[in-house]
Amino acid sequence: MDALEQLRKTFFDWQAMADVIPQILTVGLPNTLILAISSAVLGCIFGLVLAVLGLSHNPLLRWMARIYTDIFRGLPAILTILLIGLGFGPVVRILTGSTNPFPLGILALTLMGAAYIGEIFRSGIQSVDKGQLEASRALGFSYTSSMILVIIPQGIRRVLPALVNQLISLIKDSSLIYLLGLLGSQREIFRIGNDAAANTGNLSPLVAAGILYLVLTIPLTHLVNFMDNRMRSGRPDKGGGSAATGPSGLAGQAVVEPVGPASLAGKGN
Repeated sequence: MDALEQLRKTFFDWQAMADVIPQILTVGLPNTLILAISSAVLGCIFGLVLAVLGLSHNPLLRWMARIYTDIFRGLPAILTILLIGLGFGPVVRILTGSTNPFPLGILALTLMGAAYIGEIFRSGIQSVDKGQLEASRALGFSYTSSMILVIIPQGIRRVLPALVNQLISLIKDSSLIYLLGLLGSQREIFRIGNDAAANTGNLSPLVAAGILYLVLTIPLTHLVNFMDNRMRSGRPDKGGGSAATGPSGLAGQAVVEPVGPASLAGKGN
């Protein structure tokens, strides 16, 4: 019983949790969301560029995208954050005069996220049937217009669940930004819980921080499952049937109708 009581006092001291929760909600939660959402948006933009470069007909561009992806997917997240934050920090301080590590944290998360998001986009674009590109070109679209208006939108739609998964990873990885020495007002969820645990000698504040991470990530996980099931099964149409809208559904592929020589000849008759 003594061991159980010690365990309860160490990890489940409700008073210690109650003392730290207001600061976690008012300071840690907004900063965590800023880190995760900012890096996710920037990572999507940069990742889409990487995906396009990776599918380019130019071997040099393909290799550049491949090398970048291999490096930032292969390095541990903590090492990337330290290299960007502490390695480039002095350079940024000399150029801008700013000692704020928060933007460097967003940059580190963006560079890591872009490597994964780029691969997600590339796989989504490659999953689109080649006939879509051929059909759009037959209708008079240029290659660039075909990619922007036909292929890329379909590819992005197919990988939405994977993108939400990446947002979950960024939320968790944001807990490593504390290594850059954030200001008191910039601390994220983990740093606030860690500081409270260090000050009180009790690990209950870290448990409170972990619970809030679960509150953020579990609904997103179920959203991923819902989106995936919805895309696989489709949704009922007005006639009561089911229109397949997933990657294997006809509705997801019938964006443009291929117009080949045979079909043109048939119309001429």
